[in-house]
Amino acid sequence: MSTSVQQQAKTPLWRRLFWLIALWTASVLALTVVAKLFKLLMAAAGLGPR
Repeated sequence: MSTSVQQQAKTPLWRRLFWLIALWTASVLALTVVAKLFKLLMAAAGLGPR
């Protein structure tokens, strides 16, 4: 077995779930920021809803 597989087996489930949720939350927040930025740029260019 490789070292990373052995180390992952020793990592508690709660810690792995914490990182999964933390990364998912960070990606959702990053996507929200990008979407808001695009919306701002489109409004500045006059491409908003009519």
